Amino acid sequence: MAKYIVKRVLLAILTILIVCAITFFAMNAIPGGPFDGEKAISDEVRRVLEQRFNLDKPVWEQFILYMNNLLHGDFGVSAKTGREIQVTIFSSFSVSARLGGMAIVVALIVGVVLGSVAALTRNKLPDRLIIFFSTLFTSLPSFVLGTLLLLVFCIQLKWVPVWSPTEQNYVLPVIALAAYPMAYITRLTKTSMLDALGQDYVRTARAKGVAQWKVIFKHTLRNALIPVVTYVGPMTASILTGSLVVESIFTIGGLGAKFVDGITNRDYPMIMGTTIFLAVLMTTMMLVTDIVYKLIDPRITLE
Repeated sequence: MAKYIVKRVLLAILTILIVCAITFFAMNAIPGGPFDGEKAISDEVRRVLEQRFNLDKPVWEQFILYMNNLLHGDFGVSAKTGREIQVTIFSSFSVSARLGGMAIVVALIVGVVLGSVAALTRNKLPDRLIIFFSTLFTSLPSFVLGTLLLLVFCIQLKWVPVWSPTEQNYVLPVIALAAYPMAYITRLTKTSMLDALGQDYVRTARAKGVAQWKVIFKHTLRNALIPVVTYVGPMTASILTGSLVVESIFTIGGLGAKFVDGITNRDYPMIMGTTIFLAVLMTTMMLVTDIVYKLIDPRITLE
Protein backbone atom coordinates (compact mmCIF):
# COMPACT_ATOMS: atom_id res chain seq x y z
CA MET A 1 0.00 0.00 0.00
CA ALA A 2 2.75 2.48 0.96
CA LYS A 3 4.71 1.74 -2.21
CA TYR A 4 1.58 2.27 -4.30
CA ILE A 5 0.80 5.58 -2.59
CA VAL A 6 4.33 6.88 -3.17
CA LYS A 7 4.13 5.88 -6.84
CA ARG A 8 0.78 7.63 -7.25
CA VAL A 9 2.02 10.78 -5.50
CA LEU A 10 5.00 10.98 -7.88
CA LEU A 11 2.69 10.42 -10.84
CA ALA A 12 0.37 13.13 -9.53
CA ILE A 13 3.27 15.60 -9.29
CA LEU A 14 4.25 14.83 -12.90
CA THR A 15 0.62 15.27 -13.99
CA ILE A 16 0.39 18.66 -12.27
CA LEU A 17 3.64 19.80 -13.93
CA ILE A 18 2.27 18.82 -17.35
CA VAL A 19 -1.00 20.66 -16.63
CA CYS A 20 1.00 23.74 -15.59
CA ALA A 21 3.03 23.70 -18.80
CA ILE A 22 0.04 23.17 -21.10
CA THR A 23 -2.04 25.86 -19.36
CA PHE A 24 0.79 28.40 -19.26
CA PHE A 25 1.87 28.11 -22.89
CA ALA A 26 -1.69 27.84 -24.24
CA MET A 27 -2.69 30.88 -22.22
CA ASN A 28 0.20 32.93 -23.55
CA ALA A 29 -0.34 31.72 -27.13
CA ILE A 30 -3.61 33.66 -27.32
CA PRO A 31 -3.03 37.19 -28.65
CA GLY A 32 -3.36 40.01 -26.15
CA GLY A 33 -2.56 40.42 -22.48
CA PRO A 34 -4.07 41.39 -19.15
CA PHE A 35 -3.39 45.12 -19.68
CA ASP A 36 -4.46 45.46 -23.31
CA GLY A 37 -7.96 46.50 -22.33
CA GLU A 38 -6.82 49.19 -19.90
CA LYS A 39 -7.45 52.39 -21.83
CA ALA A 40 -6.82 54.70 -18.88
CA ILE A 41 -3.13 53.83 -18.40
CA SER A 42 -0.22 55.28 -20.31
CA ASP A 43 2.33 53.28 -22.26
CA GLU A 44 4.94 53.84 -19.56
CA VAL A 45 2.64 52.54 -16.83
CA ARG A 46 1.85 49.56 -19.03
CA ARG A 47 5.56 48.79 -19.39
CA VAL A 48 6.03 48.99 -15.62
CA LEU A 49 3.12 46.59 -15.07
CA GLU A 50 4.47 44.18 -17.66
CA GLN A 51 7.87 44.23 -15.94
CA ARG A 52 6.14 43.66 -12.58
CA PHE A 53 4.50 40.48 -13.90
CA ASN A 54 7.47 39.43 -16.11
CA LEU A 55 5.39 39.85 -19.27
CA ASP A 56 8.28 41.66 -20.96
CA LYS A 57 10.35 38.44 -20.98
CA PRO A 58 10.20 35.47 -23.37
CA VAL A 59 7.45 32.96 -22.60
CA TRP A 60 9.82 30.15 -21.66
CA GLU A 61 11.59 32.44 -19.20
CA GLN A 62 8.24 33.53 -17.74
CA PHE A 63 7.37 29.86 -17.20
CA ILE A 64 10.65 29.12 -15.42
CA LEU A 65 10.19 32.14 -13.13
CA TYR A 66 6.58 31.17 -12.39
CA MET A 67 7.45 27.56 -11.57
CA ASN A 68 10.32 28.70 -9.35
CA ASN A 69 7.94 30.93 -7.39
CA LEU A 70 5.35 28.16 -7.29
CA LEU A 71 7.83 25.71 -5.76
CA HIS A 72 8.37 28.24 -3.00
CA GLY A 73 4.63 28.45 -2.36
CA ASP A 74 4.13 31.75 -4.15
CA PHE A 75 1.17 31.80 -6.55
CA GLY A 76 1.72 35.46 -7.28
CA VAL A 77 -0.77 38.31 -7.17
CA SER A 78 -3.73 39.10 -9.38
CA ALA A 79 -2.93 41.26 -12.38
CA LYS A 80 -6.23 43.07 -11.88
CA THR A 81 -6.81 43.36 -8.14
CA GLY A 82 -3.27 43.07 -6.78
CA ARG A 83 -4.51 40.57 -4.19
CA GLU A 84 -2.53 37.40 -3.45
CA ILE A 85 -3.82 34.48 -5.49
CA GLN A 86 -3.73 31.90 -2.68
CA VAL A 87 -5.77 34.20 -0.44
CA THR A 88 -8.38 34.65 -3.16
CA ILE A 89 -8.53 30.93 -3.96
CA PHE A 90 -8.94 29.69 -0.40
CA SER A 91 -11.42 32.37 0.61
CA SER A 92 -13.52 31.71 -2.49
CA PHE A 93 -13.19 27.96 -2.29
CA SER A 94 -14.79 27.91 1.15
CA VAL A 95 -18.02 29.04 -0.51
CA SER A 96 -17.69 26.55 -3.38
CA ALA A 97 -16.82 23.75 -0.96
CA ARG A 98 -19.90 24.46 1.14
CA LEU A 99 -22.17 24.40 -1.89
CA GLY A 100 -20.40 21.47 -3.54
CA GLY A 101 -20.25 19.44 -0.33
CA MET A 102 -24.02 19.64 0.11
CA ALA A 103 -24.54 18.70 -3.54
CA ILE A 104 -22.23 15.69 -3.21
CA VAL A 105 -24.04 14.38 -0.11
CA VAL A 106 -27.44 14.79 -1.77
CA ALA A 107 -26.30 13.13 -5.01
CA LEU A 108 -24.76 10.16 -3.17
CA ILE A 109 -27.59 9.46 -0.74
CA VAL A 110 -30.46 9.98 -3.16
CA GLY A 111 -28.66 8.27 -6.05
CA VAL A 112 -27.77 5.12 -4.08
CA VAL A 113 -31.26 4.87 -2.54
CA LEU A 114 -33.09 5.36 -5.84
CA GLY A 115 -30.73 2.98 -7.67
CA SER A 116 -31.29 0.29 -5.05
CA VAL A 117 -35.06 0.75 -5.19
CA ALA A 118 -35.00 0.55 -8.98
CA ALA A 119 -32.99 -2.67 -8.89
CA LEU A 120 -35.23 -4.30 -6.28
CA THR A 121 -38.41 -3.31 -8.17
CA ARG A 122 -37.14 -4.13 -11.64
CA ASN A 123 -39.70 -3.61 -14.46
CA LYS A 124 -42.28 -2.30 -12.01
CA LEU A 125 -43.75 1.19 -11.70
CA PRO A 126 -41.15 2.58 -9.23
CA ASP A 127 -38.34 1.35 -11.48
CA ARG A 128 -39.88 2.94 -14.57
CA LEU A 129 -40.44 6.28 -12.84
CA ILE A 130 -36.90 6.36 -11.43
CA ILE A 131 -35.32 5.51 -14.78
CA PHE A 132 -37.46 8.15 -16.54
CA PHE A 133 -36.41 10.96 -14.22
CA SER A 134 -32.78 9.82 -14.06
CA THR A 135 -32.63 9.84 -17.86
CA LEU A 136 -34.21 13.31 -17.88
CA PHE A 137 -31.72 14.74 -15.38
CA THR A 138 -28.79 13.06 -17.12
CA SER A 139 -29.62 14.83 -20.37
CA LEU A 140 -30.33 18.19 -18.71
CA PRO A 141 -27.23 20.42 -18.20
CA SER A 142 -26.84 21.97 -14.77
CA PHE A 143 -26.93 25.54 -16.13
CA VAL A 144 -30.25 24.87 -17.90
CA LEU A 145 -31.77 23.31 -14.79
CA GLY A 146 -30.38 26.14 -12.67
CA THR A 147 -31.92 28.74 -14.96
CA LEU A 148 -35.31 26.98 -14.88
CA LEU A 149 -35.22 26.74 -11.08
CA LEU A 150 -34.32 30.42 -10.85
CA LEU A 151 -37.15 31.46 -13.15
CA VAL A 152 -39.79 29.31 -11.47
CA PHE A 153 -38.99 29.47 -7.76
CA CYS A 154 -37.25 32.85 -7.51
CA ILE A 155 -38.91 35.04 -10.11
CA GLN A 156 -42.36 33.52 -10.71
CA LEU A 157 -43.29 31.94 -7.37
CA LYS A 158 -40.90 34.08 -5.28
CA TRP A 159 -40.47 31.26 -2.75
CA VAL A 160 -36.69 31.73 -2.61
CA PRO A 161 -34.76 35.03 -2.81
CA VAL A 162 -32.38 35.43 -5.73
CA TRP A 163 -29.52 35.76 -3.27
CA SER A 164 -29.22 36.30 0.46
CA PRO A 165 -26.73 34.85 2.98
CA THR A 166 -29.15 32.21 4.31
CA GLU A 167 -29.30 28.44 4.24
CA GLN A 168 -32.51 28.62 2.21
CA ASN A 169 -30.66 30.16 -0.71
CA TYR A 170 -28.47 27.07 -1.11
CA VAL A 171 -31.43 24.81 -1.90
CA LEU A 172 -31.79 25.60 -5.60
CA PRO A 173 -28.04 25.65 -6.41
CA VAL A 174 -27.61 22.32 -4.62
CA ILE A 175 -30.45 20.79 -6.66
CA ALA A 176 -28.97 22.16 -9.89
CA LEU A 177 -25.51 20.78 -9.06
CA ALA A 178 -26.68 17.43 -7.66
CA ALA A 179 -29.21 16.53 -10.37
CA TYR A 180 -26.82 15.12 -12.98
CA PRO A 181 -24.49 13.16 -10.66
CA MET A 182 -27.53 11.90 -8.71
CA ALA A 183 -29.11 10.58 -11.92
CA TYR A 184 -25.84 9.00 -13.04
CA ILE A 185 -25.28 7.35 -9.64
CA THR A 186 -28.87 6.06 -9.73
CA ARG A 187 -28.34 4.28 -13.03
CA LEU A 188 -24.89 3.07 -11.99
CA THR A 189 -26.20 1.69 -8.68
CA LYS A 190 -29.10 -0.07 -10.38
CA THR A 191 -26.81 -1.79 -12.90
CA SER A 192 -24.35 -2.84 -10.21
CA MET A 193 -27.13 -4.05 -7.90
CA LEU A 194 -28.71 -6.17 -10.63
CA ASP A 195 -25.33 -7.71 -11.40
CA ALA A 196 -24.68 -8.41 -7.71
CA LEU A 197 -28.17 -9.90 -7.16
CA GLY A 198 -27.44 -12.47 -9.87
CA GLN A 199 -24.19 -13.70 -8.29
CA ASP A 200 -23.84 -17.15 -6.74
CA TYR A 201 -23.04 -15.85 -3.26
CA VAL A 202 -26.36 -13.98 -3.14
CA ARG A 203 -28.33 -17.08 -4.20
CA THR A 204 -26.43 -19.11 -1.63
CA ALA A 205 -27.21 -16.61 1.13
CA ARG A 206 -30.89 -16.69 0.24
CA ALA A 207 -30.90 -20.48 0.13
CA LYS A 208 -29.47 -20.53 3.66
CA GLY A 209 -32.37 -18.40 4.86
CA VAL A 210 -30.43 -15.19 5.44
CA ALA A 211 -32.73 -12.23 6.09
CA GLN A 212 -33.57 -10.14 3.04
CA TRP A 213 -32.24 -6.89 4.54
CA LYS A 214 -28.96 -8.61 5.36
CA VAL A 215 -28.63 -9.96 1.83
CA ILE A 216 -29.21 -6.49 0.40
CA PHE A 217 -26.98 -4.43 2.70
CA LYS A 218 -24.19 -6.89 3.52
CA HIS A 219 -23.82 -8.97 0.38
CA THR A 220 -25.30 -6.93 -2.46
CA LEU A 221 -25.00 -3.21 -1.81
CA ARG A 222 -21.44 -3.36 -0.54
CA ASN A 223 -20.20 -4.90 -3.78
CA ALA A 224 -22.44 -2.70 -5.90
CA LEU A 225 -20.85 0.43 -4.43
CA ILE A 226 -17.44 -0.19 -6.02
CA PRO A 227 -18.40 1.32 -9.44
CA VAL A 228 -20.08 4.19 -7.59
CA VAL A 229 -16.87 4.92 -5.67
CA THR A 230 -15.05 5.01 -9.01
CA TYR A 231 -17.29 7.84 -10.11
CA VAL A 232 -17.32 9.70 -6.79
CA GLY A 233 -13.65 10.74 -6.97
CA PRO A 234 -13.72 12.76 -10.19
CA MET A 235 -17.33 13.80 -9.47
CA THR A 236 -16.26 15.44 -6.21
CA ALA A 237 -13.48 17.44 -7.83
CA SER A 238 -15.74 18.35 -10.74
CA ILE A 239 -18.55 19.61 -8.49
CA LEU A 240 -16.27 21.53 -6.13
CA THR A 241 -14.49 23.41 -8.87
CA GLY A 242 -16.82 23.07 -11.85
CA SER A 243 -19.84 24.84 -10.39
CA LEU A 244 -18.82 28.15 -11.97
CA VAL A 245 -21.92 28.47 -14.17
CA VAL A 246 -24.32 27.59 -11.35
CA GLU A 247 -22.54 30.04 -9.05
CA SER A 248 -22.89 32.74 -11.68
CA ILE A 249 -26.60 32.02 -12.19
CA PHE A 250 -27.37 32.26 -8.48
CA THR A 251 -24.80 35.04 -7.86
CA ILE A 252 -22.77 33.00 -5.40
CA GLY A 253 -19.27 34.40 -4.98
CA GLY A 254 -17.33 31.16 -5.08
CA LEU A 255 -14.20 29.99 -6.84
CA GLY A 256 -16.10 29.57 -10.10
CA ALA A 257 -16.83 33.29 -10.28
CA LYS A 258 -13.16 34.12 -9.73
CA PHE A 259 -12.13 31.66 -12.45
CA VAL A 260 -14.57 33.19 -14.94
CA ASP A 261 -13.40 36.69 -14.06
CA GLY A 262 -9.79 35.58 -14.50
CA ILE A 263 -10.49 34.29 -18.01
CA THR A 264 -12.54 37.35 -18.96
CA ASN A 265 -9.88 39.77 -17.71
CA ARG A 266 -6.93 37.72 -18.99
CA ASP A 267 -5.66 37.58 -15.40
CA TYR A 268 -2.81 35.10 -15.97
CA PRO A 269 -1.89 34.49 -12.30
CA MET A 270 -5.55 33.83 -11.40
CA ILE A 271 -6.01 31.43 -14.33
CA MET A 272 -2.87 29.52 -13.41
CA GLY A 273 -3.70 29.43 -9.71
CA THR A 274 -7.23 28.07 -10.16
CA THR A 275 -6.11 25.56 -12.79
CA ILE A 276 -3.35 24.20 -10.55
CA PHE A 277 -5.76 24.06 -7.62
CA LEU A 278 -8.18 22.00 -9.73
CA ALA A 279 -5.40 19.65 -10.86
CA VAL A 280 -4.23 19.07 -7.29
CA LEU A 281 -7.77 18.46 -6.13
CA MET A 282 -8.50 16.04 -8.97
CA THR A 283 -5.36 13.95 -8.48
CA THR A 284 -5.90 13.87 -4.71
CA MET A 285 -9.47 12.65 -5.10
CA MET A 286 -8.35 9.92 -7.51
CA LEU A 287 -5.80 8.70 -4.96
CA VAL A 288 -8.37 8.75 -2.16
CA THR A 289 -10.76 6.82 -4.40
CA ASP A 290 -8.24 4.04 -4.93
CA ILE A 291 -7.64 3.78 -1.19
CA VAL A 292 -11.38 3.61 -0.50
CA TYR A 293 -11.55 0.69 -2.96
CA LYS A 294 -9.40 -1.29 -0.58
CA LEU A 295 -11.55 -0.41 2.42
CA ILE A 296 -14.76 -1.47 0.67
CA ASP A 297 -13.37 -4.69 -0.80
CA PRO A 298 -10.20 -6.09 0.86
CA ARG A 299 -9.78 -8.48 -2.07
CA ILE A 300 -8.65 -5.59 -4.29
CA THR A 301 -4.87 -5.34 -4.53
CA LEU A 302 -3.16 -2.03 -5.25
CA GLU A 303 0.00 -2.36 -7.29
